[in-house]
Amino acid sequence: MFYQKTKIRYHGLEIAKNRITRDHADATKSRTIIVNNISAFNDLDFVIEAASENVDLKRSIFSELDKITKSDAILATNTSSISITKIAAATKRPEKVIGMHFMNPVPVMKLVEIIPGLSTSEETLNTTLSFAAKMGKTCTKSQDVPGFAANRILMPYINEAVIVLEQGISSRDDIDTTMKLGTNVPMGPLRLADFIGLDTCLAIMKVLHQEIGDTKYRPAVLLQKYVDAGWLGRKSGRGFYDDY
Repeated sequence: MFYQKTKIRYHGLEIAKNRITRDHADATKSRTIIVNNISAFNDLDFVIEAASENVDLKRSIFSELDKITKSDAILATNTSSISITKIAAATKRPEKVIGMHFMNPVPVMKLVEIIPGLSTSEETLNTTLSFAAKMGKTCTKSQDVPGFAANRILMPYINEAVIVLEQGISSRDDIDTTMKLGTNVPMGPLRLADFIGLDTCLAIMKVLHQEIGDTKYRPAVLLQKYVDAGWLGRKSGRGFYDDY
């Protein structure tokens, strides 16, 4: 069940690349119910929020969920950088709040990073790990620190690639080819940033910079410019690449 203002997109690209079959996509769609009111979540046992990377928005959603859902329901957030403890504090059940950072694209990527908050109970953690395993996911755990483990490593890497482009040290294609073939990753950092969403990358870098206070996490000027221009990557049709 989904509550959102935008429509769920059909994964035509994933089908075209043989990452999932059309039957798989159709079966998934058939099990999806789109609702327009969050009150429809009143009888759910487990809720996963996947709103934009904005702490005020997430806290507002969790405050609503806390009032509407059953008292024993687990409330998970798909945040990629924001404090689970801070989000949980918007509820009266912080022991039932946990982070589930799904890697993108979710149907393809096997990893889910699990992040307990300060008050998350062992029962909530174990239930979440079991739930993710039933989805066919592999779980890793991280402490509740800015960026957790995945983005504490990944986002500075992407940000530095943007700085290298900004300073004219290397071209877009040479940066991505160097990292793709030189480190045996499936795509270069600039293409990866486009897939993640440049606005999401910027939001995460801002969280790292503000919360940790180290200048090494300062977002690249060019990254901010692209977001200001509305060049958000694949979802907007243009980012560092424009072949979407």
